[in-house]
Amino acid sequence: MTVKFPPISSKLPVFMHGADYNPDQWLHDPKIFEEDLRLMKLARCNVMSIGIFSWSALEPEEGRFEFGWLDHVLDRFAENGIYAWLATPSGARPAWMSQKYPEVLRVQRNRVRNLHGLRHNHCFTSPVYREKVEIMNTKLAERYGKHPAVVGWHISNELGGDCHCSYCQDAFRAWLKAKYGSLEALNRAWWTAFWSHTYTDWAQVESPAPHGESMVHGQNLDWNRFVTDQTADFYRVEVRPLKALSPELPCTTNMMDLFYGLDYRKLAQEVDVISWDAYPTWHEADSDGDVAAWFSFNHDLFRSLKKKPFMLMESTPSLTNWQSVSKLKRPGMHRLSSLQAVAHGSDTVQYFQWRKSRGSSEKFHGAVVDHVGHENTRVFRDVAELGETLAGLGEILGTSVPAEAAILFDWDNRWAVNDSQGPRNKGIHYEKTVMQHYRALWELGVPVDVIGAEDDFAGYKLLVVPMVYLMRQETGEKLERFVRAGGTIAVTYWTGVVEEHDLCHLDGFPGPLRTAVGIWAEEIEGLHDRDRNALVMEAGNVLGLDGSYEIHELCELIHAETAEVLAVYGDDFYADRPALTLNRLDAGRAYYLAARVSDPAFYLAYYRKLAEEAGVRRAIAAELPEGVTAQLRTDGRNEYVFLLNFSGRPAVVDVEAAGYTDAEGGNGQVSGSVELPLNGVRILKRSVQ
Repeated sequence: MTVKFPPISSKLPVFMHGADYNPDQWLHDPKIFEEDLRLMKLARCNVMSIGIFSWSALEPEEGRFEFGWLDHVLDRFAENGIYAWLATPSGARPAWMSQKYPEVLRVQRNRVRNLHGLRHNHCFTSPVYREKVEIMNTKLAERYGKHPAVVGWHISNELGGDCHCSYCQDAFRAWLKAKYGSLEALNRAWWTAFWSHTYTDWAQVESPAPHGESMVHGQNLDWNRFVTDQTADFYRVEVRPLKALSPELPCTTNMMDLFYGLDYRKLAQEVDVISWDAYPTWHEADSDGDVAAWFSFNHDLFRSLKKKPFMLMESTPSLTNWQSVSKLKRPGMHRLSSLQAVAHGSDTVQYFQWRKSRGSSEKFHGAVVDHVGHENTRVFRDVAELGETLAGLGEILGTSVPAEAAILFDWDNRWAVNDSQGPRNKGIHYEKTVMQHYRALWELGVPVDVIGAEDDFAGYKLLVVPMVYLMRQETGEKLERFVRAGGTIAVTYWTGVVEEHDLCHLDGFPGPLRTAVGIWAEEIEGLHDRDRNALVMEAGNVLGLDGSYEIHELCELIHAETAEVLAVYGDDFYADRPALTLNRLDAGRAYYLAARVSDPAFYLAYYRKLAEEAGVRRAIAAELPEGVTAQLRTDGRNEYVFLLNFSGRPAVVDVEAAGYTDAEGGNGQVSGSVELPLNGVRILKRSVQ
């Protein structure tokens, strides 16, 4: 059922548009702040994230708090109709704390403690750091929890990293004891009999280390899970005083694109609204399609974490200073990339940063206000124009993305498959594989959720299951039930190989999915970069595909048990063996692709047929030029179709004959050909009642 969600904050029931703001960097010049207020209103910015790294300004000495400057900022915001996501400053601790309490500094995998410096150089387990954070957050909540300008709490900043100090070692052992109960169970789960690594005392168990244990895959997997749990626990410490004193204010923490070190599904359970930071490397090639598809996947992932609108907490209004090449956004790209986020479910567009720092490592990072300090810049005009656009899209606020297709993506599977040591240690390319399959659906304009094994599969018609190497028994059974009930799954090679402890399934791969897909995977071969094979379609196959497609990197040798063979290998000693199969199981269908096809044309043709066959709707019933995508938001009464041109050239989309109006330009009818300029975007509206 399609729903319209309430605004993220009832104080600001419009698209949030703003930036990270660091007034504490300009306390020596009060005129800067007054000028910033004028410029914020001119840019149609209505919200700022403030205080993110301001611990030294808030507590310059232990126990001496200075809130006067922040009082002034928030009071003037309220007077000028500007709001704030007020941050907790735990992302970087002050020098006095590192000096007096060195235990707050992280210990690296090599067991060497860091010096003071950088960000997130603190131990999430440290009792002192937790105590200091709780004191600070309590004072912030007491003082600002009811402030009219504050719309929510921005918890720390881009959480990540791990610590290997004695506190963390003790916490890891306690976590393992709670999970396994006994050393016997731990040894069995980690298969420590290999290399005679059996543990006989809990004190022997440590975190992975470059000069110690790093080859026990179950241990590596559990350490990653522990780091996520410990980070989430630290988040709970941060939030506790805020919720106690301002329960009505939402809390969020800004995540990063497909970040490796934390299981965001677990962290998402703690936050009230998902927010993330997107920094695409636009203009690397003639077409921005690859970059756009990657960030579309991320937008879909973050929306799917809670199945409701999310926040684009950071993006750059122009360029970054930390990517390998600092490329300027070409005309139109700021609007296009910002509305890309909105198309996938964001109810905010926010930037890092509002005003460029004068010094230090991010002084050349893009900002709304450049070092010149006024509004007469191309970037400022782009931001102000987008502010006008967002102000006119209020009816889209809170709408949902009606996805009938989903891709299965879990962090513990990601960690396990990248740690598997075979069959291709020079590049297993799990993430690229996921994107190969997603990209085809993106090109077709199919709305997609990115879900985990623990999510509900009901409501989807098509599930893509790419390289789910780690598959629990219950996940396989759940997928089988999905198929039997009429769903379609598209499974690939290297799926169902190990269970949750990274121990191999012993009943034949793909383990618990074997009945559903109707095949047995006997062997898998890693190919050298120069090696090629071919997937050759069988004549008269049910997909209606013909010809052959190039294969590289991975080939699985499978036996069709109850499955129908749709394509075979074209070369090597396994020529004519199955390479693509279909298993019909009760009301549903299970496809199995046994090799990595390198040709994008295959995936486009394959998923076009699977989407049609499963009855999966596309955002628009139109053929989309390469590099152009369509995304859909709806409130159940009206649909909003975003046509987004990342092709690197002007494009034309032929839409249905009637029924659309221009969502930005009144009620004028849109039919026939819609022209999209270079980096162009159009938003179409249609009633579904």
